[in-house]
Amino acid sequence: MKLIGTGVSPGVAYAKIKKLEIQHQLLNITGNLESILDSLDNVSIYLESQSRLVSDEVMQGILEAQSMMANDPDLKSEFINNWENYKSKNTLNELIEVVFDQFKKKLENIGGYFAERVEDINGINNLLKLNIMGEEFPEFELNEDCIVVAADLTPSDTSTMNLSYVKGLVIENGGPTSHTAIVARNLGIPAIVGCSDARNLKEDDLVLINGREGFLVKEPDFDFVESEKARESELINRYKRISGPGKLQDNTIIQLLANCGNIVDAKKAIINEAEGIGLFRTELLYLNQITAPSISEQVKVYSEIFEIFQGKKVIIRTLDAGSDKPVPFLNSVKEENPALGVRGWRLIREFHSVIKDQIKAISIAQESGKCDVWVMAPMIDTADEALEFSNLAKENGIKKIGVMIETPSAAMVSDQIFEIVDFASFGTNDLTQYVMAADRLDSRLSDLTNSWHPAVLRTIEIVGKNAQGKPLGVCGEAAADPLLAAVLIGLGVNSLSMASNSITEVKSFIANQDLGKCQNIAKEILKTKNAFEAKELAVKLFN
Repeated sequence: MKLIGTGVSPGVAYAKIKKLEIQHQLLNITGNLESILDSLDNVSIYLESQSRLVSDEVMQGILEAQSMMANDPDLKSEFINNWENYKSKNTLNELIEVVFDQFKKKLENIGGYFAERVEDINGINNLLKLNIMGEEFPEFELNEDCIVVAADLTPSDTSTMNLSYVKGLVIENGGPTSHTAIVARNLGIPAIVGCSDARNLKEDDLVLINGREGFLVKEPDFDFVESEKARESELINRYKRISGPGKLQDNTIIQLLANCGNIVDAKKAIINEAEGIGLFRTELLYLNQITAPSISEQVKVYSEIFEIFQGKKVIIRTLDAGSDKPVPFLNSVKEENPALGVRGWRLIREFHSVIKDQIKAISIAQESGKCDVWVMAPMIDTADEALEFSNLAKENGIKKIGVMIETPSAAMVSDQIFEIVDFASFGTNDLTQYVMAADRLDSRLSDLTNSWHPAVLRTIEIVGKNAQGKPLGVCGEAAADPLLAAVLIGLGVNSLSMASNSITEVKSFIANQDLGKCQNIAKEILKTKNAFEAKELAVKLFN
C-alpha cells in the first residue's frame, strides 16, 4: 500500500510506526474567567520550561515564541472582553473557540511568518483546555527507533520526545511551512505532511517513507527498501560534491541566499554556506511589544546581523504587518478584508514615524557594518509607492533600494517600478494568494494556492522581462524547490533566498542546468493549465 503526502524534509526512513493519539477536543470544560487566565499563565510557563529542555535552537525558538503567545496581553484581553457574552454558558468551550479563532485571524491577516504560526495557536488551545480540566500536559515516551505518525504535532508535543529514536515523521495535516516541516528540516529527519490516509495505519506497521518525494509504502519488500536507501545516498553524495557560489552549468551566476528572522537563523545560514541574506524579517522585533522598539534597540539587532555577514549581501525587509494584528502600538482598526487593507508599506499612511525610525536604524547600523546592505519595502503596488519609499530611503543614506513584488498590480507596472528602484524580490506566498484570489491557509483551495500554477508563473514572467537585467530575486517558499527554482531562473530570476538547509540541494540541482534549458522549459511550463500539470511536466523535462 502506497500513501501520498507532501514531502517537506528529504531522506528515506524504514521502521515501525509509533502512533501518537493527541487529544484535540475536550468536552464540557467548566470554570471561570480567572481559571482561564491562570491556565494561560501555566501554559506559558510550561512552554518556556520545555524550551530549556531541548537542545535544538530552532525548536527552542518555536517554544519560546509559543510561550510569549500564551502570555500575550491581547489574547488575555480577548477573553476578558468576551466573558460577559459567554459566562452564562454551561461550559467554556464556545468562549475558548471564539477567542482563539479571533486571535488566529489576526495572525492570518498579517500574512508571512505570522500566518504560518497559526498552527501554534492550536497547540496553545489544546494545552489550555488540558490545564483548565486539571489534566497533565502530554508526554510521549519513545524507547526504540520508529516513524512517528500523528494527526498533528505541536512544538510542545515534539519537545517531550526522545528525538534520537525518531527516524521519520508522517503528519495527517499541515503544510510545507508548518512547525513540523521547519523542525524536521532543521534536524534532518525525513518528513511528510498532509498525508490524510495515514490515519488508517496501525501501531507497529512496518513502513518506508520518502520525505523528498512525499510517499509512504507499507510493508515494502527488502529490495525496494535497499534501492530507495541507495538512491537517496547517491543524491546526498552528489549534493556534497558541489561547493562554492551558486551558478548554472554554463557559469551563469545565481546567488543563493538565506531567509532569516533572528541571530540563530543567521548563524545557521553561515554554516549552510549561504552567500548572504535574501530576506531578513524585521517584524519579529515588533511582535509582543507594547511600544515600537527604539532606534537604538533596532540598531543593536541589525548590527549583530551585519557583523555575522561581513563582506556579504544582506537584504532587510521593512516592517511587514497589517492593521488588524497582535501588535499593540499599531492601533488596530477593524477592516472588512484586512488582507487587502493597511499592511506592509501601506502602514506609512498611518504610522509614518514607525517606518521612518526603522529606516533610520538600518542606516545607522549599516555605517558600522562591513556588509553590503540592501533594503526593500513589502506590499508595494504602484510606482508612486515605490518612489515614496525610495525617497525616504535615500534621505536616510540607504544605498541599495528595492521592493517586494507581491501583488498583480506591482507586476503589471513593474516596468515603471524598475525605473525607480535598484532591485526587486518576489514574495511567492503572497503573490500566489493575490493572483489566484485564494487564501493560502485554506486547505480546500490547495490546488489554487500553489506557486506552480501557470497564472502565477506568467505573472512572474512579466516582471522578469521588465527587470532588464536588474537584480530580481525570490524569497518565498518556491525558492527552496529545486525544480521550481530552475523554472524561475528561466523566467528571469537571478537570486534565490530560502531556508538555509535547502541551499545545498538547490545549488546541486541548478549546477547541472544551463540558462537556455531553464528558459526553454519555462516556456513549456507556461502552456500548462494547472499547478499539478506544470510540476509534472517539469519533472519530465528536467530529468
